[in-house]
Amino acid sequence: MITLKTPIIPTETTIAKVEGNHDLDLEAICLFIAFGFFFDTDTYWKDEKVLSPGSIHTLNKINHIVSSEKWFNWHYSPRELKFNEALEEFTELFERIVWEQTENKRVILPISGGLDSRTLAVALRNHPNVASYSYEFQNGYPETKIARQIAKACQFPFTSLTVPKGYLWNCIEELAEINQCYSEFTHPRQMAFINEFKGMGNLFSLGHMGDLMFDSFGFQQLSVDKEVEVLTKLLLKKGGAELASSLWKIWGLKGDFKDYYSTRIKSLLEEIDIKETNPKIRAFKTHYYVSRWSSNNLSVFKSIHPVSLPYFDDNMCEFICTVPEKYLANRQLQIAYIKQIAPDLAKITWQGQKPFNLNSYHLNKSPFNLPYRASNKIKRILKESIGKPYVSRNWELQFLGKENDTHLRKWLFESNLKGLVPIKLIEQFYTNFKQKETLVYSHPVSMLLTLALFQQKINY
Repeated sequence: MITLKTPIIPTETTIAKVEGNHDLDLEAICLFIAFGFFFDTDTYWKDEKVLSPGSIHTLNKINHIVSSEKWFNWHYSPRELKFNEALEEFTELFERIVWEQTENKRVILPISGGLDSRTLAVALRNHPNVASYSYEFQNGYPETKIARQIAKACQFPFTSLTVPKGYLWNCIEELAEINQCYSEFTHPRQMAFINEFKGMGNLFSLGHMGDLMFDSFGFQQLSVDKEVEVLTKLLLKKGGAELASSLWKIWGLKGDFKDYYSTRIKSLLEEIDIKETNPKIRAFKTHYYVSRWSSNNLSVFKSIHPVSLPYFDDNMCEFICTVPEKYLANRQLQIAYIKQIAPDLAKITWQGQKPFNLNSYHLNKSPFNLPYRASNKIKRILKESIGKPYVSRNWELQFLGKENDTHLRKWLFESNLKGLVPIKLIEQFYTNFKQKETLVYSHPVSMLLTLALFQQKINY
């Protein structure tokens, strides 16, 4: 027998066998299409399951799951703390975790214009060996401008990168091998720079999930049914349910797809023993979404170098469960940490609140933000008028344009995809993407592309 203990938030997916036929789990695939990640322990196959987080699993010699038992359950047990006490605890815990993870390593730090990588920059400010980088979309917001300022303030070497148009088609088969088609291919933008990263260091330090842990959703106390509605809105991808519902009917699955996913969400939600709505939703997203979507996309980083993620640390998860919700709202702890330890970084623009920074973001409302909004709109209109529309999503660089379209059509119409999805349905969603609403139908097209690569993989 083999015993495996999974962390509270795994950084990789471990799949084991269960009893059953090696058939496609079509219900699970429909959920994947609609939401962009596989639910709970689901995989493409009925006889294969992912080992659930925060559990101790016993496997036999042929990799079949014999038993699984939880060693951690998400909870909400707020202590009587003053804000400064919570801040002091966070500071000590966060910096200790970062140091333990990065000591004697040559650290590679991705920097964005947000808060999560900025907190890491603060914690690593005295580290002797940090190389930083940032990337932006071609014809997009110059995010590297903010990142460069942060790197300069911390005296980190900095590399500026631009996500190029159409890079996906040169590496899509390699990417499918890396992530095993468990997430679609336009989110892990780091794939565009996989060769550049190889010589930068030997460990990635990543701020993933800080925004989920150190914020609150701001909901009043809701009923379970209302919580299901909220989670559906938070997680369901535009156009995803439309494609999934169509396939549900074509594949002859029982019942209604909407009823199915609502029931699945409700059953998973009821397993979380938290009464308060906001920490309950945080626990759900962390346990089911982060562990299956975010963790899977780490596979690209891990194919180059090991990764360290302080917000994934078991001790950080335990800490979050004991912090009063009011201190987590509006990123208060992260903001206070940066302002206290590195006030010069607090003065740099916060991309999510641009053009304001951590000292002035409360002014991001009318009339204070009107001049920026007006000038930004004019810039976008001018760029569009000269044939350079503003790019804010990776799929715009990978799916739009004549050359991209040639590659996209090849995978959608000339691959094994038609063995799983009827050609008429592929044509319908491709046409909707090209002629109706690209934003709504970009996700369904991306999921069809993912299934096309999956079909090629299993038909080798």
